[in-house]
Amino acid sequence: MAIYAVNKNSYDTVRNVLVIKAVPAEKMLPYQAEFFIELREIEKVLPSSVQSEIKQDLQKLWNNEALEIVNITNALDRGGRVPLPLAGHYEGVYVKVGSKKYFSRCLQRVMTPEYQRQCAAGDRVKVPGECHFCKIPSNCITWCKTKLFDRTKMEPAPPAPTMGSGILEDGGYFDPPESPPSRDYFPDYIVSVIVPLIIAFLLCLLLAYILYGRREGVAKRNAKTDNIQLYHQQTIHGNTEELRSMAAQRGVPPPLSTLPMFNSRTGERASPVQSDSIPLIMAQQDPYSDTLPRK
Repeated sequence: MAIYAVNKNSYDTVRNVLVIKAVPAEKMLPYQAEFFIELREIEKVLPSSVQSEIKQDLQKLWNNEALEIVNITNALDRGGRVPLPLAGHYEGVYVKVGSKKYFSRCLQRVMTPEYQRQCAAGDRVKVPGECHFCKIPSNCITWCKTKLFDRTKMEPAPPAPTMGSGILEDGGYFDPPESPPSRDYFPDYIVSVIVPLIIAFLLCLLLAYILYGRREGVAKRNAKTDNIQLYHQQTIHGNTEELRSMAAQRGVPPPLSTLPMFNSRTGERASPVQSDSIPLIMAQQDPYSDTLPRK
């Protein structure tokens, strides 16, 4: 950072370069611990008075006065759920503290196998009486979410890569890798092309047999149908053709098919008196008779 000072009387200018080196606090504190406070929110923990209360309880728990707050994180940033807008529901915060002194006996319980087994099973870990130091209920920590960090045992971070000139060094003759062996694609062709074609051909044959091989046909249908019903159907078709042929001629007398009770071959009409007692299907029963049946 460059600082410029100007004298308004003589207009002399002085420039001074100030180098500020920021060192993370985590590197200065080898022993750190992270605690989860369930009944707190990030806005209520930011005031220095609240941080002092939390710090006093953690100092008693750590049995160390030289304790510093390293970081405070909202539980929502760690994947926590948004609480219900009701009284008694809070977001929760993670408070990370550090010190140069090793962990106390109460904190060393976190590293025991029994503690880890109880937390993995979902059981609520009971805090021993000598380790319960929270005076305010909202500052009590959740033991199963307590984590300890011993930075003295952590591996150092790898050094940053150095910038080169951008020109590759001479490595001698380039030996390319061997080409992969050739692959036979004929089995893949059979599976992907031939087999689907065979299945499609068999389905076509089955469909053709169902549509054409199992049809009854006109002769078989007529053999199963009564003669009088067949004759009645033929009469309907004949009458339809007669009506179509006379559709263009409006001045001719009405066709015989429109008259009540007639013989289609001779054209003889039945008496209107007897037409009510003679069914229509009986009048057309015998196409070769010259007269209509009478009672």
